[in-house]
Amino acid sequence: MARIGSLPAGGPVAATRQTSARAVGRRSGWTLRGLVLLFLVLMLVYFVIPLFWLVVSATKTNDELFSTFGLWFAPDFHLLENLHDVFTYDDGIFVTWLTNSAYYAVVSALGASLIATLAGYTFAKLSFPGRELVFAIILGSIMVPNTALAIPTYLVLSKVGLVNTPLAIILPSLVTPFGVYLMRVYAEQALPDDLLDAARVDGASEWRIFWSIALRLLAPGFVTVLLLTFVGTWNNFFLPLVVTNNPAYYPLTVGLANWNQLSQTFSGSRILYTLVITGSLISVIPLMIGFLFLQRYWQSGLTFGSLRS
Repeated sequence: MARIGSLPAGGPVAATRQTSARAVGRRSGWTLRGLVLLFLVLMLVYFVIPLFWLVVSATKTNDELFSTFGLWFAPDFHLLENLHDVFTYDDGIFVTWLTNSAYYAVVSALGASLIATLAGYTFAKLSFPGRELVFAIILGSIMVPNTALAIPTYLVLSKVGLVNTPLAIILPSLVTPFGVYLMRVYAEQALPDDLLDAARVDGASEWRIFWSIALRLLAPGFVTVLLLTFVGTWNNFFLPLVVTNNPAYYPLTVGLANWNQLSQTFSGSRILYTLVITGSLISVIPLMIGFLFLQRYWQSGLTFGSLRS
């Protein structure tokens, strides 16, 4: 016999229990979502506060840096004056450092991305003796910290006479084991073997296949490695500190650290603190612009590649 109405088996008591269980489930679900939301908000505040402090501090004078509340603006706004001082101090050496950082980061990012894409495509789609062994060695090199390689790198560069040259910073930055790993994983998912086999049947060489077909499909992964290498080279401090001692070749990281050291060396002098803070704010802007303009390429592309069968 069919049940009367929509009451479940067991009558009104069972219906009441089921309704209570659903209500408890909804409340627990909202509680979990609320905790996750609270955690995300706390993480957002944690990451934004240093940037906010940097913006606020760049609008103050040296005296106001130490006499006013750090997380709020002073009565007077001095950002334009600070920017003028940064770009004119010491005959505009900051412009040289900014140009050096841009040159090192752009050349290194383009070169490292191309090399990683070539290597990732080779490991993913071409067969050759020792492929897995070579890839395992490259993968294992990720575990070696870059700081541990700085002194050996300096010794090698000094032997070939490249110390105190742009190549001393650019050449080591071209080697990105993680980029090779990333591009191999992406190439395995984003490049169908049938497409490559069809190009080979048509008589295309391996170089023609890579430049005309594979590189276009691997563009999102290429942009991802480019961004990672650009940020890593732009923020690199220890390697340029070791391989350069001429201020004309300093990147922003070493130059600003040098200003900060001078501020602490001159007893009682705080004149360079504002320059260091304002210069640090300027150095962050290119990274933010790069991620804002390129994020749609690498985010959507990698998501698409990860869903390929």
